[in-house]
Amino acid sequence: MVRLTQEDMVRALDDRVFHLIGETADELGMPCYVVGGWVRDLFLERPSTDIDVVVVGSGITLAEALRKRCGRGAHVSVFRNFGTAQLKWHDREIEFVGARKESYSHDSRKPVVEDGTLEDDQNRRDFTINAMAICLNAERFGELVDPFDGLYDLEDRLIRTPLDPDITFSDDPLRMMRCIRFATQLNFFIDDETFDALERNKERISIISKERISEEMNKIIASPVPSKGFVELDRCGLLPLVFPELAALCGVEQVNGRKHKDNFYHTLEVLDNVARSTDNLWLRWAALLHDIGKPKTKRWDAKLGWTFHNHDFVGEKMVPSIFRTLKLPLNEKMKYVQKLVGLHMRPIAIADEVVTDSAVRRLLFEAGDDIDDLMLLCEADITSKNAEKKQRFLDNFRLVRQKLKDLEERDRIRNFQPPVDGTEIMEVFGLEPCAEVGTLKATIKDAILDGIIPNDHDAAFAYLLTKAAEIGLEPKKKDFRLTD
Repeated sequence: MVRLTQEDMVRALDDRVFHLIGETADELGMPCYVVGGWVRDLFLERPSTDIDVVVVGSGITLAEALRKRCGRGAHVSVFRNFGTAQLKWHDREIEFVGARKESYSHDSRKPVVEDGTLEDDQNRRDFTINAMAICLNAERFGELVDPFDGLYDLEDRLIRTPLDPDITFSDDPLRMMRCIRFATQLNFFIDDETFDALERNKERISIISKERISEEMNKIIASPVPSKGFVELDRCGLLPLVFPELAALCGVEQVNGRKHKDNFYHTLEVLDNVARSTDNLWLRWAALLHDIGKPKTKRWDAKLGWTFHNHDFVGEKMVPSIFRTLKLPLNEKMKYVQKLVGLHMRPIAIADEVVTDSAVRRLLFEAGDDIDDLMLLCEADITSKNAEKKQRFLDNFRLVRQKLKDLEERDRIRNFQPPVDGTEIMEVFGLEPCAEVGTLKATIKDAILDGIIPNDHDAAFAYLLTKAAEIGLEPKKKDFRLTD
């Protein structure tokens, strides 16, 4: 947070586009202001390309007049239903809107909009830090308009609504998700009165589409310390409403003095560990979902204590339905998350025992090009408070990584296909598609993964003939060549 004088703001606005906007607005006799995220980020010294301009008048008229002034290369898109326009010029995208006041019905977040003053427009903003405006007209160029002391809230690192938070959140319940998202992204605190309103209005989230909720959730997950957002979602009661499968991880049960760890907070620790190493959103999703199957698999065993057998496989099967419900992409991104959730216990099981070539080959074969991401997830999953146990796992993971590298260089296992395929098997033995073809192909694959034969055609073909003879198959083609 930096303190800026008006002279500082004039220098910050020393960009041709801001001067052109102000000059055009003056010609039209319209007061105009840059408002919202760009102003907030100016004081936070954060880069921002999010330029929103509020006009007391028609934002569309100002945008179209500005396009003529900018000349070639400038393009305006008009959205008359919303009273907005977007100007694209060089690498800039600027949104123009007329100042307005809004009123809402109880069952919709779509407001009834009327023309208004700058004060009306600032009143309808979600948070004080997003309600600050800087004038672009020549007479007041660089003057800050901050009726709700957003500048002080920036200094105090506080998220607070301009008006009554119950009205703010009830009118547009998406603002509850945005409240937590901004607190997470900026590492700010939520004002007590504002937080209490989150709790009171949480049920209103039901009128918000899953797409909009997921958009905010993705921004929380992409934050530097994403756990903060999920703790706040849980604390205010929104989590069971927007992500019940994650909320089901919360809590600890105890039987005969023995209890399991809180899988919700463990999951958030893993998510933060991954976030320290990568910006990959979908790897972060895999971290968030890696133990999602535990509530369904939790069992008490008098001898073993609490168990979660096969939670990895159960979690893998849950991923598509979670993505479908949250309107997340049902494409290769979902399949990637699903694969990592399903495989996340494999490196841990290997590292907990003798690290064999066969086990590592199979891991590399199944993970393919995602092996490095899987290893990062598994290392992040070691959250034991027993330093000696944690170090033993990490040391073994280093051994697994080295074996992965050595075996890949030697055996070329990653994404491999058996060097003798089903077509060749059918041709040699005169077979139609049948179970025997699949069995022989799988036998060759297993022999390569177990290190019985090398990953090449001649060795695989010789092995095929031996195994085929064991089940009574003789080649029909006598003039085959071992090498292609």
